Amino acid sequence: MAKYEQLAQELKTLIAQGVWQAGDKLPSLRQTVADSGLSLMTVLNAYQLLESQGVITAQAKSGYLVAPQPETFRYPDRQRQIYLSDKVDINEFVFSVLQASKQAGIVPFGSGFPDPSLFPQQALARSLVKVTRHMSPSFAADNLPPGNAGLRKAISQRYAKLGMSISPDEIIITSGAMEALNLSLATLTQAGDWVVIESPTFYGAMQAIERLKLKAIAVATDPQLGIDLEALAEVLKTYPVKACWLMSQHQNPLGCSLSDTKKQALYQLLNEHKVSLIEDDVYQELYVDSSAPRPVKAFDTEGRVLHCGSFSKSLIAGYRVGWVAAGLHAPQLQRLQVMSTLSTSAPMQLAIADFIQSAQYERHLKQLRKKLADRKLAMYQLLRAHLPESVGVNFAQGGYFLWLALPAHMDATQIYSQGIERGISIAPGNLFSNQVEFRHFMRLNASYECSPEIVSAVVVLAELIRNYSR
Repeated sequence: MAKYEQLAQELKTLIAQGVWQAGDKLPSLRQTVADSGLSLMTVLNAYQLLESQGVITAQAKSGYLVAPQPETFRYPDRQRQIYLSDKVDINEFVFSVLQASKQAGIVPFGSGFPDPSLFPQQALARSLVKVTRHMSPSFAADNLPPGNAGLRKAISQRYAKLGMSISPDEIIITSGAMEALNLSLATLTQAGDWVVIESPTFYGAMQAIERLKLKAIAVATDPQLGIDLEALAEVLKTYPVKACWLMSQHQNPLGCSLSDTKKQALYQLLNEHKVSLIEDDVYQELYVDSSAPRPVKAFDTEGRVLHCGSFSKSLIAGYRVGWVAAGLHAPQLQRLQVMSTLSTSAPMQLAIADFIQSAQYERHLKQLRKKLADRKLAMYQLLRAHLPESVGVNFAQGGYFLWLALPAHMDATQIYSQGIERGISIAPGNLFSNQVEFRHFMRLNASYECSPEIVSAVVVLAELIRNYSR
């Protein structure tokens, strides 16, 4: 074992023993050099190794902090790894929850979007004014499907930074990620087909399955490790699956990300059965590592992965601009788009193309990642300080969601209703599954600064959980 590995192991042991706890600042690099007698490079390598393992996290101007360690966070009954549903019926419940969360003055723990104050709205407005001033008379026709050429080229160049070769011709600009995902599913399936989703899953997947009259197979997904590949393999052997829809990074609602090894294994498994993957990757830019993770699409050699992204979670929500790198399905998907929405707003495409090709975009992303990481850690600490010990809080690096497990007898929908009355929204577990297994779970949005209002809301939420009565 190298010296830096020995030091990393020693520090990990001290953290496990509680010498340093989640949120605590580790000794500085120079202090550790002085204490250990090791070189600065050895100490730096040890800290970077711990960071790559998720044990610690680097915070600008703060040094290295201990990251929350995975709690014993497993579902009470894991015997059922697969859930079959001939009919998905989720739209009405989703609509009612989203409508209630829009009320004025609500603390938006149930929101699916980051704190809007994190977005560079003024800078984007300047880009919009700039491109509008110089639009040609033919701008509307120039931005019909597959979308603005400059924006598709800029997205292609961002793929290239990940070591991926994605032609602009493969990219189709859409009205947000939901259109990209819905068009992808419509391209791959017909009414009555089986589709694999995660359990729990993003409610948008269930809405799309319901709308297209498809049948769902929900495969168990671990809060830290992601989808169960053994269970998925059994499904693919047993059922005529036409598509698989999942999130490989910062999954909604769990927050987990697949390792590169698991991403590659997932792709190989699906490719073996000639099943296409709809990869919902709207949180791709919200990582915390020093380098960007690569999606499953990076392992795609057959063009079977439809990689869907969006600027709604990393840049601005209101512009509703997304895309899909559709591989061999690009021509068919483009035809479907022409028959549905026709095209995405041309001025919005032009404004985003202008902005993401500037240095401002990278500066914004760097600041966004830091603020989200800081706020998520602060929210985790706040929850642990106020919630009963019987409540589990799943913390996964990246993104901005926290997934809470209440005692099994509780129903988060009841707490949701009581919370709305007290001016607080949450996302109850039933929003993410067609099964009852997740009724005692909830998702919280941790992208907001821990202001007095947020602290008060957490105190109220803890009170509702303690006073729960069935």
